[in-house]
Amino acid sequence: MTPSSLELLAPAKNADFGIEAIKHGADAVYIGGPAFGARAGAGNSVADIERLAAHAHRYRARVFVTLNTILRDEELEGARQLAWQIFDAGADALIVQDMGLLQLDLPPIQLHASTQTDIRTLEKARFLQDVGFSQIVLARELSLKEIAKISAGLRVGAGETATLEFFVHGALCVAYSGQCYLSHAHTGRSANRGECSQACRLPYTLEDEAGRIVAHDKHLLSMKDNDQSANLQALIEAGIRSFKIEGRLKDLSYVKNITAHYRTLLDEFLEQSPQYGRASSGRCSFTFTPRPEKTFNRGATDYFVNERQVDIGAFDTPKFSGEAIGDVSRIGPDWFEVAASAPLHNGDGLSYFDSHRELVGLRINRADGQRLFPNQMPDDLAIGTALYRNRDQEFERALEKKSATRRIRVGMQFGETPEGFALQITDEDGITAGATLAHAREPAQNAERAMVALGEALGKLGGTDFTATEIVQKLSQPWFLPAASINALRRDAVAALVAARAAAYVRPPRAVAVEPPAPYPENELSYLGNVLNSAARAFYEKHGVTLIADAYETNTEKGEVSLMITKHCLRYSFNLCPKEVKGIRPDPMTLVNGKEKLTLRFDCKQCEMHVIGKLKKGRQISILPVAH
Repeated sequence: MTPSSLELLAPAKNADFGIEAIKHGADAVYIGGPAFGARAGAGNSVADIERLAAHAHRYRARVFVTLNTILRDEELEGARQLAWQIFDAGADALIVQDMGLLQLDLPPIQLHASTQTDIRTLEKARFLQDVGFSQIVLARELSLKEIAKISAGLRVGAGETATLEFFVHGALCVAYSGQCYLSHAHTGRSANRGECSQACRLPYTLEDEAGRIVAHDKHLLSMKDNDQSANLQALIEAGIRSFKIEGRLKDLSYVKNITAHYRTLLDEFLEQSPQYGRASSGRCSFTFTPRPEKTFNRGATDYFVNERQVDIGAFDTPKFSGEAIGDVSRIGPDWFEVAASAPLHNGDGLSYFDSHRELVGLRINRADGQRLFPNQMPDDLAIGTALYRNRDQEFERALEKKSATRRIRVGMQFGETPEGFALQITDEDGITAGATLAHAREPAQNAERAMVALGEALGKLGGTDFTATEIVQKLSQPWFLPAASINALRRDAVAALVAARAAAYVRPPRAVAVEPPAPYPENELSYLGNVLNSAARAFYEKHGVTLIADAYETNTEKGEVSLMITKHCLRYSFNLCPKEVKGIRPDPMTLVNGKEKLTLRFDCKQCEMHVIGKLKKGRQISILPVAH
């Protein structure tokens, strides 16, 4: 990528999803390998990564593979071997959390810093740039001002500047990424090892310091979904160059819809901003209009990009309620009526909140105007109940079919040779290839018709990756040529261009770490440093860290500690913020889920909330401390 290139980075649950993401406009995709990815349920074989990379490189799109869990000592060699296999498969970059990997004999593949590395400051960003990371994803909690400060700071001094990546859509972790241990403490499933149990999506009751209930049975740690659609230009101006969509566990309709949505927005910006360029080749066309609200979401927030906002939580439900369509007006024995704000169809999915304020759903078997016949008539549906549509059957069916094409623009020049004819094709990246045809030259009986037919035959590129924007015929006079001969020449020239593009593709280079080794911004690391192996310990020692604690996953922190650190503040959410309301003190509060209690402590100086707890007996998986 050049400093002016804008990259749309889409998730790939598997190779087929990744291929569809590229068809729908992704400049790059990120995918899990067979092991060591931060989504344990989204692994893929090396062969599938090779298949995806081959498809991506046709469009100069890139494939990033997640190797972003923290590793035990006995896993380091396996991770090293896997890195080489991924490199040999054609992948363009590894997404890394564990700094121990940088101590190993890795292939010459580009390194990207995972969201799990928790990059919130210029100092941390510069350090990662200095040790060899080419692309770094900034924390989702940053504001535009903070992003701009990091971007400007990285450009100071010699050397290549790391590309700044930022999440623009999808689920939000309530904790700073890499700084959440709630799952490991309660279940032994570590978020830093790809096995998060998502305790943040559970219902909790919030009590103040005197035990009074502030909120009852709400999903108080569950955030709305990220949506930066309105902030793309501001993010670009702040320095972001890679726009990342969350969702390696999401379904295919989500990947198609959201990728197409941001492709459309970025293309609109690029059309008006010639100083920026595309990070890959080809233009996309869609058979549907992208609608982000149609696929899974918990409501939308731009989080902290425009500073702290009041309404960022999805407290009522962590599920997808959908778009509001109207209230129930009549109820029959096997039907109900609703004055819907939009047409409803057979197969649509509806949801509503029952008497316990739980979100429940139903499917429409038959829609007869305002009268709806569900697959099963619910007992608790009442007149006045608000209904939402969380599955639009027509929209989903449109996405089940082929819904996008991606074509690389080419110019074609047809001319004469001493032996016959030649066709030369030049693509939008400046790559040229061609083919010749030995054939006798016979004057055309109908000159005008021959020229038109020749142009039409040359332009038949529908089954290829290309579309002709210009066809030039440089001929001394119109000639007669059989259609079969023209088609063969065109096919040979296209095949030559495909081969030339493949030969010209160069994977991005690995950045070189500065020498002498850059000092880490701090000289001490607590368990928050996530050091689980001896190689990571050696890395930090090399970079000047003198005191290094073991990762929380070693189970050496027996007492109460911060299990989650978050910029989300429940005092702020319920108008109990000392900075906003005079006379309020930042006293601790308590989250209660059944018999489980978690203490909330508030760091008003940093404007952060800490969720305090300790390891539950018998739940943790024993991981031995690394050797000191």
